[in-house]
Amino acid sequence: MNKFIYLDAAASYLKSNAVIEEQSDFLRNKYANAGRGVCGRASNVDKMVADVRKKIAMRMNANVRNIVFTSGTTDAINRIVRMLNISSDMTVAVSDLDHHSARLPFQMTVANIVQCPLDDKLNIDTTRIPFADVMVVTAMSNVMGMPQDVEKIIKAARQKNPNVIVVVDAAQYIVHENIDVQKWDADFVVWSGHKIGADTGIGVMYIKNPNRFMPDKFGGGMVNRVYADGRVELGDGPDVFEAGTLPLTQIAGMGVAIDEINEKRPDLNLIKYLYDKLKELNHIRILTPRDASMLTFVVDNMHAMDFGALVGAHGVCVRVGNMCATWIHQRLQIESSVRVSVGAYNTIEDIDDFVDIVQRIIK
Repeated sequence: MNKFIYLDAAASYLKSNAVIEEQSDFLRNKYANAGRGVCGRASNVDKMVADVRKKIAMRMNANVRNIVFTSGTTDAINRIVRMLNISSDMTVAVSDLDHHSARLPFQMTVANIVQCPLDDKLNIDTTRIPFADVMVVTAMSNVMGMPQDVEKIIKAARQKNPNVIVVVDAAQYIVHENIDVQKWDADFVVWSGHKIGADTGIGVMYIKNPNRFMPDKFGGGMVNRVYADGRVELGDGPDVFEAGTLPLTQIAGMGVAIDEINEKRPDLNLIKYLYDKLKELNHIRILTPRDASMLTFVVDNMHAMDFGALVGAHGVCVRVGNMCATWIHQRLQIESSVRVSVGAYNTIEDIDDFVDIVQRIIK
């Protein structure tokens, strides 16, 4: 089979021609630095950044001053850890749904780590939320693919501690569901552009109260004035959290990706269709519900890495391994799994071809 089938959108969404062309046109014909010039081209770049920030804010029901550009989810969460100045007398609540990038930055500090228990459906159990100073909420596991009731989780956390700081990892959630930060009431919400079809190296950090936190990075673009006596007057959000030159080319592509994902999301009927097909096969154990946003499974007597190599030899790209999500795999008592995820570009023919390949491999 000469056809290449990409079924790994949850790892990184394929870029459309429109995103690629927008970035290429920006580099060729529109490039200038942002916030550092008064010529016409520089002013146009400033407007482009402002317009994309507005699109992101609208997608999240947020104010533009609360939207900070980062290099991605991992970068944002590591920055949040520094901004919170984590100490040994602080308790951080995590869960087995967390990606390494959501939990490890906190776990590697001196904080006391406690678990948010999961219920029998592997969702965060809002009846057993622990007391915490900081809580990490994974809005959608990159293994289980089920959206969490973030609003309900945060309300339960604030009943235990009204001052808890909630950090939401929405990297997998953003492509499938609208985010309403007003309803969620989280202190931070983070996600990566490449999860929705933008480029790598661009992400978003929503900060509910920008003036509450000191920036974790210092440099150009975030200072209003430096005085002769050494005093520094910092800018306001979001500029104060965006020291240095922004990833302007990626921001240009992000605007197009936002438009595209608003217009057409991944067709999750393809996941249901695949679920029904794989359910009929021997030696396949599906781990995710039929209505999940992705399909994760294991193959009897075959390591996930071997399965990935075999389907890869047939021109299929799926995610295999522990998905950078060790804890949920431990909970499921498996070392690794296979994950299939789709983008708006995938078709039912892709699924049929994949199932045909699977049948040949496991028979």
